[in-house]
Amino acid sequence: MENEVPLLDMVIRLLAAAVLGAMIGIERELRKRPAGLRTHMLVSLGAATFLLVGYEILFATATGDPSAQIDPTRIVEGVITGIGFLGAGSIIQSGGSVQGITTGAAIWIAGAVGVACGVGNFVLAGLVTAISLVIVVGLGFLEHGVIHDDD
Repeated sequence: MENEVPLLDMVIRLLAAAVLGAMIGIERELRKRPAGLRTHMLVSLGAATFLLVGYEILFATATGDPSAQIDPTRIVEGVITGIGFLGAGSIIQSGGSVQGITTGAAIWIAGAVGVACGVGNFVLAGLVTAISLVIVVGLGFLEHGVIHDDD
């Protein structure tokens, strides 16, 4: 077992998280939503960072005192909870309608992409980003252009 994540790997994982988060956030930005490009980049970057910090703690405890262990899944749980809180904050109820649910979901997905980048699973992160963009752009166009066209 390797004792640490090499610096170049950290840089690649963090940059991948930021870039893929930006790809999700740009759509929200273009639609002039409150949580846009920078928010999604920061959420994804933060999630990747927490995973990398978790790895460092895991490696440090694995080489030292065997009784001092860390469960990496608890870090993921904490990241998910924090991101859920941010996503919930983007949802607004106004005048009998609810707005921001898609933005909240996009924030949650940006966090998942960051987690995937943090563990070095770039294929999963890229697939999730691509599928997310198909959903928000492609289905958004369909929803607003075709389905709600009769309203």
